[in-house]
Amino acid sequence: MKKIINTPNAPAPIGPYNQAILVNNILYISGQIALNPNTGDLILDDIKRETHQVMNNLKAILEASDMTFENVVKSSIFISNMNDFKLINETYGSYFDGHNAPARETVEVARLPKDVNVEISMIAIG
Repeated sequence: MKKIINTPNAPAPIGPYNQAILVNNILYISGQIALNPNTGDLILDDIKRETHQVMNNLKAILEASDMTFENVVKSSIFISNMNDFKLINETYGSYFDGHNAPARETVEVARLPKDVNVEISMIAIG
């Protein structure tokens, strides 16, 4: 049985999808961008601030599912410029203990929704 997860503490979906789906204690979180859920503003002026907003959006969805970053087993990071990798990686890494970091890939793509610089999706197990 699947359970749809949507929280007002993360941005509402901008298409035909949900923030996350929980199936058999596995949480599949849709890609999050740096959209502030309170104001609707995109944060694009600084890659570290942008990445923090993405991670805060993911955190809100995890919390709505009674999980934390410790439950995350897989992340996918999509970036528009590999030159930003170091700063994104540092910011992302600050949300995990080194030994608890999930499996991950980081992929440079030609373009992301709303022309953001970073989008991150996750899979977590409860």
